[in-house]
Amino acid sequence: MTILDELADYAKKRVADAKKRVSLEEIKKQAYALPAGTFAFEQALKKPELSFICECKKASPSKGLIAPDFPYLAIAKEYEAAGADCISVLTEPKWFLGHDSYLKEIAGNVSIPCLRKDFTVDEYMIYEAKVLGASAVLLICSILCENQMKQYLRICDELGLSALVEAHDEAEVTRALNAGARIIGVNNRNLKDFSVDTKNSIRLREKIPSDVLFVSESGVKSAADVAKLRKMGADAVLVGETLMRAPDKKAKLKELKG
Repeated sequence: MTILDELADYAKKRVADAKKRVSLEEIKKQAYALPAGTFAFEQALKKPELSFICECKKASPSKGLIAPDFPYLAIAKEYEAAGADCISVLTEPKWFLGHDSYLKEIAGNVSIPCLRKDFTVDEYMIYEAKVLGASAVLLICSILCENQMKQYLRICDELGLSALVEAHDEAEVTRALNAGARIIGVNNRNLKDFSVDTKNSIRLREKIPSDVLFVSESGVKSAADVAKLRKMGADAVLVGETLMRAPDKKAKLKELKG
């Protein structure tokens, strides 16, 4: 079993537990009772220059504990003040030490769109994301079949949520496009063995039509990395660990932007 399989299996267990507390019917009712979203996440990525999605995460399976001290709300506000376009919030509790409450609090206190970064394995998690205040959810090709992606994208559309559809190779990009993805994130980290290769974004860029937003994820460490991705036509970059480890996040983001 790869770590990704374990993450997906654990997400299924989490959903089963959540359904005992709040039924699918109830969470669905709560989600649809809220005003429909305005697809704010994808709107934020459509500006002419490169957009920055800045991530709040305490830990990761590959790096272990990244931020022992984790004032997540202060970090999110610092990102917003530094000019981040969106914030990605980890809610996976076991390997990333995330929590749903982090997302709810951050989304309620910043004015920029928030992505719920989790391992979506059930429609329940999309309704949950809406109720928590997210503007977008993550759908990972490696753990979903094409029909699931189509179904989840349809639910997102009904709720006014954006979906960042993550692919790691050419076959996954094709499946994402077939499912109707409007935003494709190419993960430069192979979630099966955690190796990182930013050339992955460059290789797959030409496979993605210009009317589909292109996000490069993982392994963005320097202004030179950003410049390369800007040159090859990325619409946005998702930066996590590099910012989380920076003592001055505002200065680091300014440096990355070049």
